[in-house]
Amino acid sequence: MDEGALPWWQNAVFYQIYVRSFADSDGDGVGDLEGIRSRLGYLELLGVDALWLTPFFRSPMADHGYDVADPRDVDPLFGDLAAFDALVADAHGHGLKVTIDLVPNHTSDQHVWFQQALRSAPGSRERGRYLFRDGQGHGGSLPPNNWTSVFGGPAWTRVPDGQWYLHLFAPQQPDLNWDDSEVRADLVQTLRFWLDRGVDGFRIDVAHGMAKPAGLPDMDPNAVAIMAGTQSHDVVDPRFDNDGVHDIHRLIRKVLDGYPGTMAVGEIWVERDDRFAFYVRPDELHLGFNFKLVEADFDADSVRRAIDRSLTAVQATGAAPTWTLSNHDVVRHVTRYGGGDLGTRRARAMALVELALPGVTFIYNGEELGLPNVDLPDWALQDPVWERSGHTERGRDGCRVPLPWEGEIPSFGFSRAGAAWLPMPTHWAGLTVEAQLEDPESMLSLYRHALEIRKTSGAFGGEELEWYGAPPGCFAFRRKGGGLICALNTSAAPVPLPPGEILLASGPMEGNQLPPETSVWLV
Repeated sequence: MDEGALPWWQNAVFYQIYVRSFADSDGDGVGDLEGIRSRLGYLELLGVDALWLTPFFRSPMADHGYDVADPRDVDPLFGDLAAFDALVADAHGHGLKVTIDLVPNHTSDQHVWFQQALRSAPGSRERGRYLFRDGQGHGGSLPPNNWTSVFGGPAWTRVPDGQWYLHLFAPQQPDLNWDDSEVRADLVQTLRFWLDRGVDGFRIDVAHGMAKPAGLPDMDPNAVAIMAGTQSHDVVDPRFDNDGVHDIHRLIRKVLDGYPGTMAVGEIWVERDDRFAFYVRPDELHLGFNFKLVEADFDADSVRRAIDRSLTAVQATGAAPTWTLSNHDVVRHVTRYGGGDLGTRRARAMALVELALPGVTFIYNGEELGLPNVDLPDWALQDPVWERSGHTERGRDGCRVPLPWEGEIPSFGFSRAGAAWLPMPTHWAGLTVEAQLEDPESMLSLYRHALEIRKTSGAFGGEELEWYGAPPGCFAFRRKGGGLICALNTSAAPVPLPPGEILLASGPMEGNQLPPETSVWLV
C-alpha cells in the first residue's frame, strides 16, 4: 500500500453471501463454495469490491453454521479446504477481496471441547473453557441467574450432574469463557489459519458479546431479548457490551496487524453512539457494523437521524462509517418499506441514498434483485427462533430464501435439484438475474449503474456531508470534497430538485420535480 493511501476497505462495497442460499453446485439444494466460485463473474459485473461469506465451517447446523464444531475446516455440505482455496484464488483473480465470518462468542455443543466438558467433573479444566455454574434453589434446581436466550427461553441448560451451562443463543451454542487462556490462544490459531490461506479479513459475529461481567449478575427484566440483543437507553443488559470485550478485540487486531492489508468488522448491536465508538478505536476493530439505517423507517427525518448518528459515532475514531439496509438476520427492506411496488420504489430510493454516503456499504445477496421477504409455510421453517419461541416467532428464514438466477420455475437455476433448502416462490420468475440483466429499468441495472458511477466519478470524494434546506418529508446532502448531491423525497407530493445535472435517479423523473418515493444523484 502506498504511504498515505487509504486502506482498500475505507470506501469498499462488500457483498454478503449467505452461503446456503447463493448457488448450489452439487445438486443437494444447498448453496456451497463451488457454487459461489461459479458466479464470481456476476459479482465482478455487479461492481462490488469484496465478499463476506457466512459460516461454512464444520457444524451440525443447529443455527445454520453459526454453531461451529471446528472453526478450522470446511463442512462437507459446503465443500472442502481445496474448494475454499480455489474460491479465494479465483475471487482475487476477479479483483474481489474475501472476508469470512468469525464466531468467537460460542461453539457448537458438538465441538470437541464441549464434549470433553460434558465428560469432565465440575471445576475441571475442561469445563473452565465454558461458563458452567451451580444452580440456585433447592438442590441447584434453578438456573444460576435470570438471563434469557436471544432465541427465546432461558439462557441456561442443565447437564446430568446438576450443573448448568450458559448459552446466549440456542442450547446447541454454549458460550465460551473468554477469561480462559486456551480460548484466547485458540482464536489466534483460527485467525492465522485463515489469514495464511489468503483471506482479506473477518466479520466478527456478536462482537459486542464474548466478555461477561464478574459474578454474572441478574439482568433487568425490562431488557428485551430481541434478535441481536440490543438494549434501550435506560436499561443496562449485562449479557452484552461488557468492557472486557475490548481486550479481545485488541488481541484480534494484534494478529491482523501482522498481516498487512487485512481487516475486521464487528457486528455491534449497541444503542449508545459513545459505546459503539469504543469498538473502532485505533487498536481495535477497523470497522463496526452500524445498524441505524436498518432500524430507520422510510421517512426523511428518520433516515437523516440515522445518517447523522452513524457519522457521529465514528467521528473521533478515524474509522469509516458503515451502511447496510438488510442482512441475514433482519426482514428484507423491500418488505420493511411496505412490500410490493411501493416497497420496491422505496428500496430503489434508499439504495441510492446508501451508496451516496461516505464510507463502507454492505449489500446483502438478493437486495440487488429487489427480493422481498418470503412468507414461508410453517412446515418449511428451520430457524431455531421458531422452535425456541414455541412457534410464536417465525424467525429469519424469510430473508434467507435462495437467489433466483434464471428460468421460469423454481429453483430458478439456484440448484439442479428440483427444490432448494427453503422453498422459492413461483412469482420470483420476474426477479431472476436473467430477467433483470438486460432490462435497463430493473433493480439489478440500477445497482450496477450506481456502483459504476460510485467507482468512477470524482463527485464521491470527501468524508463529510453538508445538509441543504428541504421541504418536509425530504432531504438533500452534498459530499464535501466531491460535490455529489443526493436528494430523497419521502413525502406524498413532488418537490423541486436542487440545482445540478442528474447523474442517476431511482425512478422516473417529472421535469425538474423529484417525485415521491424517489431519490436522485446530481452534480
